Amino acid sequence: MRLDRFINERMEEILTEWEAFAQTLLPAASQMTDLALRDHARQILQAIALDIETYQDPEQQIAKSQGLAPDTVDGESAASIHGALRQASNFSLLQLSAEYRALRATVLRLWLPQVNRMTSDVADEMVRFNEAIDQALAESVVTYSGRADHMRELFLAILGHDLRAPLSSMSMAGDLLIRMQVDATQAGDIGARVKRGTRLMSSMVDDLIGYTRTQLGGGMPTQLREVDVGDVCRAALADAHATHPATRFEIEADEGLGGQYDAVRLHQLLTNLMVNAAQYGTRGAAVRIEARAHPDAVTVAVTNDGPVIPSDSLESIFSPLIQLPGEGEAEERPRTSLGLGLFVAREIAVAHGGTLTVTSSAECGTSFTAHLPRAPAPKNAEG
Repeated sequence: MRLDRFINERMEEILTEWEAFAQTLLPAASQMTDLALRDHARQILQAIALDIETYQDPEQQIAKSQGLAPDTVDGESAASIHGALRQASNFSLLQLSAEYRALRATVLRLWLPQVNRMTSDVADEMVRFNEAIDQALAESVVTYSGRADHMRELFLAILGHDLRAPLSSMSMAGDLLIRMQVDATQAGDIGARVKRGTRLMSSMVDDLIGYTRTQLGGGMPTQLREVDVGDVCRAALADAHATHPATRFEIEADEGLGGQYDAVRLHQLLTNLMVNAAQYGTRGAAVRIEARAHPDAVTVAVTNDGPVIPSDSLESIFSPLIQLPGEGEAEERPRTSLGLGLFVAREIAVAHGGTLTVTSSAECGTSFTAHLPRAPAPKNAEG
């Protein structure tokens, strides 16, 4: 059977294997639907089959081998769109390349048993298939890299914007202390303003470091030891309240919340959730924290009564550079903020073998729940 016809006739079987492999590309794939995992795979395979079927003269073959394939209609092939969407879904470039490697192996593994004998036509089809796979991969990488470069530039621009506000506030405080004789009350207010500014910048730097580590492919590093999650919750609450002194925080914590955790990372996760809840919650309403003990895990839920998050935004809010409108105070992060807090919080939960999920409704408010196993799951040996 010709390879192009085989691809079209066995499309569903190939797509099933594509999806199964994509599900292993963690953590990005863990929150994606089956449809999102398949993405433009069908169109990519159809384009590959059409390419194999289409006549190619020697000059065209040489051009393609040099990466000079004819331009696609409107400059956007299925493969190029796939690359952009995978970047938006936080796949790494290595994971994107691995998808094509697995696709190449799957098609050849399923097709070759149908080949009765190796002929020049069969060899030509294999060459054309590999050229088409390489071309599709190149198109995906180009758009992936282009979008990544754009996001990096935007990231740096917003970082500068976010840092400007607390730095300006601290500079004004310094001017007041230099030019005026202030009494103890005024000095206390100025000191509190400086403290809030430094805490905000420190939080931004911590989130930025955490984000950078995950983008380098190593995941969020953790050092596990016996930790009481209740103690970490109360410490995080104190920091969140210092950042948002006008917000009321209420906590309920069970006994027996111990487990193997990284106390520093866990503190960062919970502080990010509480600060986020205060920033987006309704003024005057409390932020509620519930830490519950379970036989094999601990859960911490942070809830506010702010505006309902649309269902189609429940996953996107965990992506960097994504923020929804909130009821922030004047000194809080602007709406153009990096939006790293929830991204980093989820990465920390994943690093502990856990999950971070969100629900939002008018009746129950918006609740972020971290599910944290008490002991790390054993890691499978990599082959």
